[in-house]
Formats: sequence, structure tokens, C-alpha cells
Amino acid sequence: MKKLITLALTLILALSLTACGGKSQSITIAVPNDTTNEARALMLLENLGYIKLKDGAGITATKLDIVENPHNIEINEVEAAQLPNVLKDVDYAVINSNYALDGGLNPASDSLGIEGSFSAYGNILCVKEGRENEPVIRALLAALESRQVADYIADKYDGAVISVVDNPTDGYDAGIDYAALNGATVSIAATPTPHAEILNDVVKGILAAKGITLDVKEFTDYVQPNNVVDSGEIDANYFQHLPYLEDFNAENGTKVVSIGAIHVEPMGLYGGKQATLDALN
Repeated sequence: MKKLITLALTLILALSLTACGGKSQSITIAVPNDTTNEARALMLLENLGYIKLKDGAGITATKLDIVENPHNIEINEVEAAQLPNVLKDVDYAVINSNYALDGGLNPASDSLGIEGSFSAYGNILCVKEGRENEPVIRALLAALESRQVADYIADKYDGAVISVVDNPTDGYDAGIDYAALNGATVSIAATPTPHAEILNDVVKGILAAKGITLDVKEFTDYVQPNNVVDSGEIDANYFQHLPYLEDFNAENGTKVVSIGAIHVEPMGLYGGKQATLDALN
């Protein structure tokens, strides 16, 4: 009799779980493990209706700030550059567009959900504090704020990268004595896509026309580009958004500053083990 009761209870439990749609199993979503990009990923998941964050969590939110999780989502924190590599091992991943592009993903066509063009996440040109007004730095900024760069971004990335420069110029700053810069070299740290592509394919030519050499150093992480600018080893960097920079400076005591926003890379939700959003609906 005892065995029959136990068997009956087990059967009832199994039927109950089936009736609930199997939600007892968690859904794994990988997100960037740095503070600002994790918060950005979580805000995207909230905007899509899959979680709810506590009031005021904002751009420093972590998975500990999730107060409603009706889909039993398990958040896996992963180094941002590795997210395309772990995509096959998780149900979904929220990936920065530059790393998505590097991984062969098209944010505009491959993402299952994508954020809007939030100005807070515009990718910025940065230098060591105190160097903002140096002529060669101003020349670099002018080249990045050019119509040539804005057109290149629109043509090449088809919405995966969006220019945020309000009034693109001809690429030159009228207040600079370019003749005095003839023969100068300016170095810049950048991640490969799209930053180094923009610099090598467009900005390098704009500066070369005035006799300025642009030396592009590629990095695949989010740490060294700020360290080498802070130390003076490299003149500038172009790879990050302002919330990340502010968090980095606060944690590391560096004095790197933004001098202009160039583009935004909408963060997207991509399918790994799941090809559609059905598991979340």
C-alpha cells in the first residue's frame, strides 16, 4: 500500500511538472562579466520582458538585482570576448556587436532581440587626462567625426553599427595648423571590429592626406587599451563606451577621459542551443 501511494504521488508530481510546461528546468543565458556590460545585457532582457530588475539598479545592475524571473533563467557571467565561443554551450547569449561581428554573427539579421541606439553606450575616443587639446589628438578626433566615417559605418555594417556624430565634417579641424603636424605619428589602441576597421579603412587616409601617420594597435580585451593610454605608451584608444570607462577609472585609479562619441553597437540576444525564442515564451 505504501509503495502504491508513493508511486501515485510520483506520478502526480510528474504530471504537474508537465502541465507547467517544463519550467522547472532553467534556461541558461550568458552575459558579459564586466559590470557595465552585464547591466546593459540585463536591461535588454528586462526590456524584452524576460526578467525584472529591482528599482534603481540601472547601469550597475548584476544578476543579484533580478527580482522577478518567471522563466527560471540562469545567468552565466562570461568574459565579453568569449561569448561567441560559448554560444553553442548555452541556450542564449547577450553579445556586444563588435564581438558578434568578430564571431561571424550579423546583429541585424542573426539576433533574436536587439537594443535601441542608447546614447549612453556610444563608443568613444579616449586619451590620457590633460592631452585633450593637443593638435594631433584634435586631428584624430576630427577624422573620426567625418562624413567619410559616418558613410563607411552605414554602408559596411548595415545597422549593426550606427554613427552617433550629429554633424559630420570633412574630416579636418579648421583651428589646427596641419602643416605643423606634417610628419607626426599618432598611435591608437582599438579592438578589431569595427574600431580598427574604421581606423585603417577610413581615418588613416584622412590623416595621411595631411602628412600624419596613424599607428593602429589592435587589442582583443577591454583592459589593456586603457592601461596603455594611462601609462602614455599609446596616445589614444577607441573601443569602449562611457559607462565602462567611468567604472574602469573608479576601479583602477586610471585617468583616461572621453573626448567624443563616434558610434554605438546595439547589444543583441543570440540563440545557442535554442534557435528561436520559444523556450522563453
